Parts: sequence; structure tokens; C-alpha cells
Amino acid sequence: MNPQLKDLPDNIIQEEYQRRFQRLRGERLQSANAADSHGRAFLATLPKDQEHFCVIYMDAQNQIIQTELVSSGGLSQAAVFPRNIVKRLLELESGAIICFHNHPSGEVSPSNSDRALTKKLASALSVIDCQLLDHLVIGDGFYSFSDQGLL
Repeated sequence: MNPQLKDLPDNIIQEEYQRRFQRLRGERLQSANAADSHGRAFLATLPKDQEHFCVIYMDAQNQIIQTELVSSGGLSQAAVFPRNIVKRLLELESGAIICFHNHPSGEVSPSNSDRALTKKLASALSVIDCQLLDHLVIGDGFYSFSDQGLL
């Protein structure tokens, strides 16, 4: 560890990490790497031993409107209801979203339920002319459905 950081309280380090990497309303996420950094900063305050599913709501120009925690669960899953995501994006007048969730195990390979949820969300959003830009699985590294050509 960096000797200068050794004496700093964890909350100060965490606040600085969030300040540097969590994007604000109106900013764009230009890549999966940028979305991963934003997602990690957002997840930093949440319990590490639970799976958390979050959504970045964006406008028609792909600028961030808001990032929200949608669901938290146990070690291996969090209940996600596409209907609630659609309801919220309509309230926010969002034109696109990026979803992300963590795997407490650190494994970034998407599960079959991750794949099924991604398909279900993309399908639901296409009906209302909203785009699912990406779904990231965050762990020891990250997996981007978009980068893998699955969206």
C-alpha cells in the first residue's frame, strides 16, 4: 500500500474514489470501461457480500440522468423486475439505460439468469423505443454484454 494512504481513514479514500470515478448528471459514458468505473464507484458504499442490480438512466443523447439501485439480494442473485425498470425510465423520460450488477464471488462470467434477464430487458425496452446500451457484470474485472456482441 502507498505509505501516504496508510494513515488515511477508509471513508476518506472511499469518498475520493467516488469523486474521481462516479459520473454526474449530464455526463456521458463513452465506453464499457467508463461504465465499469462509474458502476464500481456507485457500488462502493453498498455491502460487498450481496449482489446489487443498478441502472444508469440516460437521455436521448446518452447523458446520465440518474443512477439508481434497483435491487439487492444475497450472495448469488438479486430479484429484478423489468416492469419496475420500465416504469422508472418512463418517469425519468429516459431514452436509454445501462444496467450493471456485481458478483460478490468476483467471477464475471454471466449466469444463465443474467443472460435471460438481459434478453428480457432488451425486448421490453425495444417495445417503447428505449435502448439497453449495455449490461455489465462487475467482479474481478467486468463483463460487457455489448462488447461481446450480445446486445
